[in-house]
Amino acid sequence: MANAALAKANLHALRQVVAAIEEGRQHTGKLEEASQRDEAAGRLALGVEAFDARLEGGLPVTGLCELRAALTMDAGAATGFALALSSLVQERLRPERPILWISEREAGREAGLAHAAGLVSFGISPSSLITAHPRRIEEALWVAESALQTEAFSAVVLEVRGNPAKFGLTESRRLHLKAREARLPLLLLRQAGEEEASSAQLRFLIEAAPAGLRRIDRYSAPGTIGHPAFRITVEKSRNPAPFAFTMEWNADDRQFCLAGPDSLSGAVHASGTAHPHRSPAASADGPDRTDQMGRVLAFSRAS
Repeated sequence: MANAALAKANLHALRQVVAAIEEGRQHTGKLEEASQRDEAAGRLALGVEAFDARLEGGLPVTGLCELRAALTMDAGAATGFALALSSLVQERLRPERPILWISEREAGREAGLAHAAGLVSFGISPSSLITAHPRRIEEALWVAESALQTEAFSAVVLEVRGNPAKFGLTESRRLHLKAREARLPLLLLRQAGEEEASSAQLRFLIEAAPAGLRRIDRYSAPGTIGHPAFRITVEKSRNPAPFAFTMEWNADDRQFCLAGPDSLSGAVHASGTAHPHRSPAASADGPDRTDQMGRVLAFSRAS
């Protein structure tokens, strides 16, 4: 009798353990489903289906993402892409909050500062952009971290020059965690910088691409210049292989689209870029000429 009672008690305890395990699995499964839903909801679709699909839904709306321009001549394109993303975030997620643009002094000296007419052309009201110009990288990082601790902004952009020694993996991880806690997007705009280890979820290499023709309804207007175009190479993502798209930004509709068929930006050359010539264009009237000399008179040599 004692053995039977003991066996029954052990069986009951075992059933309780199994039930607890099954309940834990169900709870874990629910948490995973909720996490996946949260992650899907935490992505901002850019409007280009193939591009969004490769990014698993679009741009993360929380945490750190890096926009890199390898050359100073592409700093304008990277700035434009950052403005387009910020405009998209502001319109869809937090239309009542301004954008904070933190530009390190060296970055501002090389690429210039924000201009009101340029902001409007990218769909951003000048009154909705607040700029900060710290002297040192340490001050820029402090401003970014302080901004992420508030709920005053729709997005924060941190613009730096090159690869500062005092802004490495540790600092980027700290900013990424702060942005995740604040549920805000932090865009790191790196001018003339090399690839380096960071905590950024995504890293884009931005290059300028030739604009197509302006479209009126379904027709292209000859001799016109269309929307700004960007060559976007995704260097870091969950997708193991880098991939690239050439996209245009329509500021009127605030959306991206693939470059039109009349745009040279859709062609990828053997060099792997959308435009093989990376040197500045020559002047229209050719190289500088020496001043035209007048009549030369020969004089006898003095003795």
